[in-house]
Amino acid sequence: MVANRYVKDRFLAEDIMQDAFIKAFKNIKNYKNEVAFGAWLKRIVINQSIDLLKKNKLELIAINNDVITKVEEEDWQVENTISVDEIVANINSLKEKYRLVLTLYLLEGYDHQEISEILNITENTSRTQLLRGKKVLKEKLKNTMYAARY
Repeated sequence: MVANRYVKDRFLAEDIMQDAFIKAFKNIKNYKNEVAFGAWLKRIVINQSIDLLKKNKLELIAINNDVITKVEEEDWQVENTISVDEIVANINSLKEKYRLVLTLYLLEGYDHQEISEILNITENTSRTQLLRGKKVLKEKLKNTMYAARY
């Protein structure tokens, strides 16, 4: 499921999982038991997924730090009539740069420093893409709620 969230292709996700397991077993001596094995493996899967996307020419454009410095808003309420599956489906329909940051931040629980390291972008770019992605997602969810009512 984790790999599929990133690559949106079941067969590619299966390949990523296989590669992740191979990588994990080859590097099992590096596992320090500081985190749960599942969390360590999940990080490998996420990195493998993002590596594949980068290999397929995913370009995340850094935004000039002088242009935008915006504080994150935490007012993130969604009506309880929208299911988690609908939210995830709407996230998956976003542009790739927004989808990746939203997935890492909202679904995987990574912070901006970790996201910036994973995606090789600045923390400010991560914040900006998260804010823009949230804005687009909110609009999509509003349209979903509006369409469901009428």
